[in-house]
Amino acid sequence: MKKKLVSALLIAAMASSLVACGGKDDTKDTTAASKETESQAADDSAIQTLISKTNGEVSLRLWCSETEAWQNVMKTVVDNFKAQYPDVTFDISIESESEANAKDDILADPEAAADVFVFASDQLAELVNAGAIQSLDTTYTYNPAEAYSENALDAASQDGKLYAYPLTASNGYFLYYDSSVFSEEDVASWESLVAAAEKNNVTVGMEMANAWYTYGFMAGAGLTCTLSEDGKTNTCDWNTDTGYAVAEAVQNLCSSDAFVNLAEDAAGPEQAANGNLKAFVNGTWNAEAVKAAYGDGYAACKLPTLNVNGQDIQMGSFAGYKFVGVNAYTKNDNFEKAWAMVLAEYISSEASQELIGEATAEGMANTVAASKQTSPELAAIGEQSAYANLQVIGDNYWSPAATLFSTLYAGTDDVKKAVDEAVAGITAEVATE
Repeated sequence: MKKKLVSALLIAAMASSLVACGGKDDTKDTTAASKETESQAADDSAIQTLISKTNGEVSLRLWCSETEAWQNVMKTVVDNFKAQYPDVTFDISIESESEANAKDDILADPEAAADVFVFASDQLAELVNAGAIQSLDTTYTYNPAEAYSENALDAASQDGKLYAYPLTASNGYFLYYDSSVFSEEDVASWESLVAAAEKNNVTVGMEMANAWYTYGFMAGAGLTCTLSEDGKTNTCDWNTDTGYAVAEAVQNLCSSDAFVNLAEDAAGPEQAANGNLKAFVNGTWNAEAVKAAYGDGYAACKLPTLNVNGQDIQMGSFAGYKFVGVNAYTKNDNFEKAWAMVLAEYISSEASQELIGEATAEGMANTVAASKQTSPELAAIGEQSAYANLQVIGDNYWSPAATLFSTLYAGTDDVKKAVDEAVAGITAEVATE
């Protein structure tokens, strides 16, 4: 497939008047106020040039989460975008696509994928390496360096080049609990939490077959499992004395009848509402359902500690972002790619992120928008972030790691063998066609 390049007309337009944010000569002897005025004028000029060169209807496709909250708020954002540029006729379709599946569906056929898409941050490297995502060499309405933290920008970049706009910063997990059953002391460690659950005849738990969550047990002990420099295989040091000890501690935790394995993401909120599950590991996307289940007892905190060989180890976690990207294969016959980039900026703008955060309860990546959000779940994400690692892992990680922790939950007489087999699978060579 031949990548569709920006047309010569757009290149000429950018060269003459589509000035990128932050692209001015800082050596000019002007005041800060005049620089700001010049920057705004340049931004307005860029947009006006784009508007003037656009003929006819601009058709774009947008992929975002299939959840009702995301679909509804994105419709509002798109309507606002259209109102922002009334001189252009847009046909923007909003389609359902899980952030977790975006990369695979894009790479299956980039030319058939959406022009603008929301995706999980760990997918960036493969999208870049495949040439499927447009680098953000030009910005039209705001300077990303002024809107996001250094960590967020680093996560959205590869080889020093920005490829996506950070949208959410809450793609992580923590502990939900019912404070009418558990105290803050109870939820501080898995041992005290399980003991309190046994005493109160209730259950606590997490998805033990979900390697995204269970990664935190090993990471909390200082063990690493990450993508190698080759961008394909993984490195993993779980098959050490520390790793074996963590696995033994996890199996011991799971041996209590008060600790349950949740079969899927929806099982946590469902059992919280209809059963006796009073604490479980999950993320912000289920906040409203958990609030309804726990009522006045609704609470959230960082993950508990786990006792390993007599030492309390703070459980770690994966951390991640949701990004907004632009398809490198988007056509540009009528400046669709340029408008796709403007739309991506608009979706990730401070004002739009405030709307999205309010609608979805997810923590926003824009620093100003994030500063206006307050909730127990976002406070818990913030607290856990000190123990979180950016998710950078190859595909061979997921199945072997899931098998390992499912085995530990079920119980095994040979923990060392289970860990060794998992590491062998995680670090295996990637099959090539």
